[in-house]
Amino acid sequence: MTTTTGFVSRSILIGAGATLTMDLWAAVLRGFGVPSLDFALLGRWIGHVPKGRFIHPSIARSSAVRGELLIGWSAHYSIGMTVVAPLLVLQPALGAGIASSRTGRPVFNSVKSLVTHTVFGFGLFLAARAVASLVPAAS
Repeated sequence: MTTTTGFVSRSILIGAGATLTMDLWAAVLRGFGVPSLDFALLGRWIGHVPKGRFIHPSIARSSAVRGELLIGWSAHYSIGMTVVAPLLVLQPALGAGIASSRTGRPVFNSVKSLVTHTVFGFGLFLAARAVASLVPAAS
């Protein structure tokens, strides 16, 4: 395995592991009645972007896009985002306002996003450790 191939392979595995950790965290939150993003809505938003529609009053009321659930989950696992992007880009684009300001609980939703992405960072660490022990680095 070349150095570049090894780096890319390990990066993909680490990102997937971190995202999986974040998904497990979201499942724990849902167990306590705290909703998380429906990735079909993320896919719906992405599906409207090529049509020139970036901002929606309410993404849930926007027209469905073929394959939106697959698009959303694919985007979720292929894009490593910082907490700034959801607060300043994704939430406003989905109709929730900057830092969820148009929702019923903006502070709660913003803190939840921050904590969820902290869990993602922890997942990056755990996945990197696991990958380092399972996938040898190129020499």
